[in-house]
Amino acid sequence: MFRRVKVLNAIIGKRVIGRLAMAPDNICVFEYDKKFLESGFSISPFHLPLKAGVFTAKREPFEGLFGVFNDSLPDGWGRLLIDRLLLKHKINPQSLSPLDRLAIVGKNGMGAVEYHPADIFFISKDSIDIAYLAKEVKNVLNENYSGRLELLAKKEGSSGGARPKVLLNIGGEEWLIKFPGSSDPDDIGKIEYEYSLAAKECAITMPETKLFEGRYFGVKRFDRAGAKKIHMHTAAGLVYADYRLPSLDYSELFKATLALTNDMGEVMKLYRQMVFNVVTSNRDDHAKNFSFVYKSGQWRVSPAYDIVRSYGFNGQHTTTINGNGLPDKNDILSVANEVGINKNQATKIFDEIKEKAKALQRFWK
Repeated sequence: MFRRVKVLNAIIGKRVIGRLAMAPDNICVFEYDKKFLESGFSISPFHLPLKAGVFTAKREPFEGLFGVFNDSLPDGWGRLLIDRLLLKHKINPQSLSPLDRLAIVGKNGMGAVEYHPADIFFISKDSIDIAYLAKEVKNVLNENYSGRLELLAKKEGSSGGARPKVLLNIGGEEWLIKFPGSSDPDDIGKIEYEYSLAAKECAITMPETKLFEGRYFGVKRFDRAGAKKIHMHTAAGLVYADYRLPSLDYSELFKATLALTNDMGEVMKLYRQMVFNVVTSNRDDHAKNFSFVYKSGQWRVSPAYDIVRSYGFNGQHTTTINGNGLPDKNDILSVANEVGINKNQATKIFDEIKEKAKALQRFWK
């Protein structure tokens, strides 16, 4: 039975972080738990510093929700599944508050934050049969909603992005496996796998990747370490950037990274990724496709993900480079200089990645 939510507890592990509620004007408010204030950490340093008092979210760009909690919500494919499932249960998706949607996420979100009380209204039998799940995904893409919506919603786990995907435990390890979307070529899984291998060759930190069934791209989850959940925060949620539009420049991303991590080494990770994105035409580099993880008391740039040739925003990079959606080498070096990267080093990395990424040219037609 679906229930409306007025107050939610946000939890990491067995510790209550704090409580969320919706104010009368449909803006979320949050307060850290007193015990968490004593020995916890800021879950979103730029907007939710670890201190007493009630915080009030901004209305935009997350519909009155704090960025760090918006990170828990599915978008694209995941939201489609939930909305179709709500309609199946005769519930108007437009009537849900952000807290209602977080309650549906419950314990199944990306990262470490969980929400209680959870509202698990799509109980279904489980399956890790990839071919079967791929068939059910195709049914949904063909607007056949008579199948296993509950199973797909359960397996989606609030992951972001437009492409269909499922979260599976395979051999005791947690994997995210993607399927072709309605506008993707059938071999998109193979292409993304080749991109992941090339990225590793370019010294970009990547999770373990694998091609399942010879066609479905899989990536080992970096927000899990065995049974432990790792707190993560997207760049979109961190700096309140609308990931659906060009709202961020790499220079701003680098500066936010330095402010968060206080480590130029972490900025260099993103510089490499920026160069790779440019030279391989990965233009869907929106603010939600960069994340940070909190481990051992420190913030670090997460491993790279969603790296594949893509059209972006009107054919341009969604995160601009020196204000340019179709940048050249000078734009790249200008952004590097702005954040304090030595020009010789920046040039050397650019030339190195451009040379090593040539293997992907067959996908750039």
